[in-house]
Amino acid sequence: MTSQERRWLEFYEKEVPENVDYEQVCLPDFLDRSAQMFPNNMALLFQGYQLTYQELKDMVDGFATALAEFGIRKGDSVAILLPNLIPCLVAYYAVLKIGGIAVMNNPLYSDRELKHQFNDSEAKLLVTLDLLGNRMIDLRRETGIKEIIYTSIGDYLPFPKSLLFPLVGKRKKLAANVKSAPEVYKWKEVIAATEPQPPEVPLAFDDVAMFQYTGGTTGVSKGAILTHGNLSKQVQQVAAWFPGFDKGAEIMLGALPFFHVFGLTTTMNFAVFMGWGNVLVPKPQPQPLLEAIRKFKPSFAPLVPTMFIGILNHPDIKKTDMTCLKGCFSGSAPLPVEVIREFEEITGAIIVEGFGLTESSPVTHINPFDGRRKVGSVGIPIPDTYCRVVDVEEGINEVPLGEPGELTIKGPQVMRGYRNMPEETASTIRDGWLYTGDICTVDEEGYFYIVDRKKDMIITGGYNVYPRDIDEVLYEHPKVQEACAIGIPHPTRGEAIKCFVVLKEGETATVEELLEFCKEKLATFKLPTEIEFRPELPKTNVGKILRKVLRAEEKKKGK
Repeated sequence: MTSQERRWLEFYEKEVPENVDYEQVCLPDFLDRSAQMFPNNMALLFQGYQLTYQELKDMVDGFATALAEFGIRKGDSVAILLPNLIPCLVAYYAVLKIGGIAVMNNPLYSDRELKHQFNDSEAKLLVTLDLLGNRMIDLRRETGIKEIIYTSIGDYLPFPKSLLFPLVGKRKKLAANVKSAPEVYKWKEVIAATEPQPPEVPLAFDDVAMFQYTGGTTGVSKGAILTHGNLSKQVQQVAAWFPGFDKGAEIMLGALPFFHVFGLTTTMNFAVFMGWGNVLVPKPQPQPLLEAIRKFKPSFAPLVPTMFIGILNHPDIKKTDMTCLKGCFSGSAPLPVEVIREFEEITGAIIVEGFGLTESSPVTHINPFDGRRKVGSVGIPIPDTYCRVVDVEEGINEVPLGEPGELTIKGPQVMRGYRNMPEETASTIRDGWLYTGDICTVDEEGYFYIVDRKKDMIITGGYNVYPRDIDEVLYEHPKVQEACAIGIPHPTRGEAIKCFVVLKEGETATVEELLEFCKEKLATFKLPTEIEFRPELPKTNVGKILRKVLRAEEKKKGK
């Protein structure tokens, strides 16, 4: 299907525009506007501690002033290494406000991975957590970072938790002493010592706002260059897609990590743009997620598949009223069909599955919220987003409707390129089209279905097999919680198929039982030759099952 046909437009909701009339406004100004419109509305909530929009604006302005006093100027990079805490959002907006470049980093990363990102981004200052403080002080000498500012989980807690935290925080490994070192500062002391009078720095849509590093699942982590225009237009695209939600009227479940581009856009920036409250969940495990839903009644919840699966399989769901949720948004990895059905049945909420990638800020496709949703589809391209499906080999010719091919995308949310990687940029962005590396099909109504990552394809006996096909069947089995198929070497067929399965708690199953189940639903050449049961599968921090790790383990065995 040619992008010009765009047959998906007829399935747009009535109020969703084909093209957005973008405001030429950058993210920090959206925060200022929300503070002006809803000064007393809850902006951030952490463990019961609340910050209003006016208080949030003042804190951002104060930290922006402090950054300027530390010598951060327009175009300088600042690294942020934090979970979803109040200072994470504050630091991000403060960096952007003075024209700095924000570099969000995953707190679970190793020193080797962090060193690469700090040095590649040329970060001059780091904002981090006391739990990571000593490691970062030691790592600093191998980077260009000069100052370190650290916060603590206990910095913003309601009474009486604020009194108890100093007594129990270290015992529970929620706090740590940071050794004395030059140019290392406490967050709260920096905030207290600074008046909110940041310098006025003009921002343009062409200015670089972020270096957002990819997950590094295909080798060295790449820094996607995202501009203020990318981020502002993306959040306006997402807002245009959900016309039924009013500004200042909802509460976001802030579970997706802000250091990941999916959480950054759909949870953090979208909530600020809309003037919504944001309930921060720094460790989005099933129990704290259900607790946050019970206590604080969020109405909008972007989550990833492992979070949905975890909630469904946790006993606390029986005592949790989920009716506060109006809408859920799923992305980052395919959401198994059975999980969608079960979650909607139990909660009454609507899940719209979408799709995106770091290089596109990230959202490109979403199912209509109040319209035709297709279970198993990532939906249709959002406003101003053009898509083509091209042949996998050359990436030039568009494939016939319904045939699998590589998804390519063009739109205002697409990155400028990769930092310091001209060859990678040239192979990923060609003639203005972003080559995603994702294999997809499109149906006759313009709905897109992600079949698999190009590199995950299994070639067995001359047939192309997409692991997702096998995963989906196994997810339908009532005893299976998680499943992942990979290709393993085979002497005559090239590759055979091996599946890794995690069973639901308390369940038992045999390999034969699962194979029989698959035989009814899969072509013979797609049947697994091996099934291995495991207590858990390796995942990224946002819940993507790491096929590459499983493949590497199998490769090691074969040596």
